[in-house]
Amino acid sequence: MASPKFGQTKNETCTNSIDLELFLHYSLLPSVAIIVVLSCLEKRARRSLIDEKCRLLNRRCGVVIPLDSVGAFSNRWSLGFAFGATANKVMIMFSEGYRPGQLMPQWAQAIVLLIGATEVGLSSYPFFACLSTRFQIAGSCLGFLYTGTWFVVMIVDIVQCPHGQAVGDYEKIIFYWPSLLCHIFLLGRFVYTFMKVSWVRFRMDLNQEETSFLEVHQAQYVQQLMKKPPLEQPQKFWIQRKVYEWDPHFHFPSRMISMAVLAIICLYMFVVMEFYVYKIVSHELKTLESEIETLMASSNISRNISGIVASIQNLNEFVDITEGVWIITTSTACLTCVSYVFHILACYRKHMKRLWAGQKQFLPLVFSKCSSAQSVAAIARYSGWQIAYILWGYLIIHTVQCLFGVLFMYSFVLPIKNGLGIEMVKHLGTVILTISIVIGLMVLQILTAAIFFLQPKILQTDKEKPLALDNRKVFHNFNYFLFFYNVMLGLSACLFRLLSSVIVGAWLIARIDRTIMPKGYEAADMGFRTWIGMLFLDHYHTNPTLVCFCHILVAKTRERQQQRGTYYQHFRNVTDFRVSNKSRTRWLLLYTLLNNPSLSAFRKSK
Repeated sequence: MASPKFGQTKNETCTNSIDLELFLHYSLLPSVAIIVVLSCLEKRARRSLIDEKCRLLNRRCGVVIPLDSVGAFSNRWSLGFAFGATANKVMIMFSEGYRPGQLMPQWAQAIVLLIGATEVGLSSYPFFACLSTRFQIAGSCLGFLYTGTWFVVMIVDIVQCPHGQAVGDYEKIIFYWPSLLCHIFLLGRFVYTFMKVSWVRFRMDLNQEETSFLEVHQAQYVQQLMKKPPLEQPQKFWIQRKVYEWDPHFHFPSRMISMAVLAIICLYMFVVMEFYVYKIVSHELKTLESEIETLMASSNISRNISGIVASIQNLNEFVDITEGVWIITTSTACLTCVSYVFHILACYRKHMKRLWAGQKQFLPLVFSKCSSAQSVAAIARYSGWQIAYILWGYLIIHTVQCLFGVLFMYSFVLPIKNGLGIEMVKHLGTVILTISIVIGLMVLQILTAAIFFLQPKILQTDKEKPLALDNRKVFHNFNYFLFFYNVMLGLSACLFRLLSSVIVGAWLIARIDRTIMPKGYEAADMGFRTWIGMLFLDHYHTNPTLVCFCHILVAKTRERQQQRGTYYQHFRNVTDFRVSNKSRTRWLLLYTLLNNPSLSAFRKSK
């Protein structure tokens, strides 16, 4: 069965006047209009040739920034909920339900997907641009109108056709309520921003304060470094010792907060879609069972009828067990991936603090130095990759847990249920005894080597004997006779190593902060390489000590310039005058030559 189209309903008689996929295309027009308006309000840092020709521009039409990917600590939760508002569009892209140009060849699907992602990004651009703009009155008004339009359209679509053919009753409510909640939060945020800025500007007649690149928590972190450590550490609670310790001097950037919010919402939607697939498979299996039973009832075949009945009963039993295990492991896999999201945030804080302190020993040797271009590319792709890793990790963890759950049911639960518990215990005891003997022989080798084949301790206070052989002839015979046994033991150890690698790799596939490759092959893990590149870029741009040092330099330079009166004081704020660069240069040259006539002799003649 094909996946349901975006906006498709369960009941054919349901008339829906709104197609969200079509509305996504039409929303590009107001989105581009909002971007143009915000661009006209922005000012460029320098005048260009177009300003000389068109005096009305006056450095207008600057570049609009949707969000600062590096070192942005303001509006973190607002930007996170803005990403949450786009979760339904992201999941459409993951499920490949949105593909403009279905008739294009296979080799062009990557380009088509890039075009679709660009369209989705452009449709969601006003959410972020209106939150990040310096012109908060215009941004809050435009953002409120655009977000309110999307909210009303989604509400109308849900009210007209709340059901669907995927989950069934109230499908759209189940699927879209996280995005609706994020839209409501954004509407409240825009209203709060508009009221706050309007009160400050029109009632109190105050201008906006100039923003500084030094955040308060960064200054507090540097001040803490300057203080002497306390003689006695404060007593910590159990949560601080075992789970998480809050640090008021460390703030996560908006990129990490947005990643966490969007990952959890996308994980919820992915579980809903997985439930849809599970429902289809379960329906098909039940249909197959009923058809087999109908065929058997209508048939007159009596030979091997008991074998067929037993096969059907075994199939029914397998389906029931798999369904139960699948439902139980859904919650455990979800909890595992959600815990991974918060654990990644904790690892980000731990790794950043180590880099700030100059500690790079936790990094593999191949990542001791990271390419600048790779770090810039890593900061751009980290959030998207992390969300994709979380979703794929959930699917793999869920599948592995389900396999182990079914194996546990057939190995322990069903034998006890069918009255075969004694035989199961006998087999289990045999397996445990075999493994115990193997482990005991391995331990016996170590104890024998420690007692008979090592020389005595040099000092009585030594913990272990020195690595010096004793009784060499006996040791060589010991090594020779155990050679053939260790060959057979190595076969089982090799299989155990392979099984352990598969389990650990599947369990940590969603952890982009930890490599699953062995030592020396860490560079082959593209996810871990992206994590390291992001850490280095954040380290170089958000190091509190470096940022505080630069802030002090800038502040001292401004104070020195204000205290020092020069003849060029009137030409400092040259951006306030509507004059060309050529005229400004001639005025400065004339002023210099009038005050320094001796420089005229060094000028080149035409």
